[in-house]
Amino acid sequence: MPNILESFQMCMWFDVNVISRRNLLSAVVSSILFFLAWWIVIGIASTSKDGTAPDFSYYICGILGTISFIMVNTVSNDMLNGTGYEGGICGSNGIKIWLFTGFVLGFASVIASVWLLISEFTDKSHIQGIGIVLQNFFILFASLIYKFGRNDETSFGGF
Repeated sequence: MPNILESFQMCMWFDVNVISRRNLLSAVVSSILFFLAWWIVIGIASTSKDGTAPDFSYYICGILGTISFIMVNTVSNDMLNGTGYEGGICGSNGIKIWLFTGFVLGFASVIASVWLLISEFTDKSHIQGIGIVLQNFFILFASLIYKFGRNDETSFGGF
């Protein structure tokens, strides 16, 4: 009967030959940042002191940041080089425009959240504005870590 240590060594997550440690670490760190981003905003919305939740318009920055996260991370580096994607209407140039649009949305959501903090929350409670800014910074950093922290491998664990 194998002991617990041998079982852990046979697990896919701990096998060096199956998955790169860099891929695992970047996926875990970016998912934690993305989770914390939305957790902060949910916590701030549920614990406001005056009993009113922030307007829905304050959440649009976070929604755009999430769309940016999805847009940026659907493009692999092989697609950017033109070797991993053939066909489509725009081809390789369409992929580059898609990635650029994703980055623009991500940075624009951070800029818009800072603008909301300065314009809307100077005379009110600052904690809601700071939470919105932190949410967008965390989503942007999660997107960048997940995009540039991974190695592109064509076969991931035999799948």
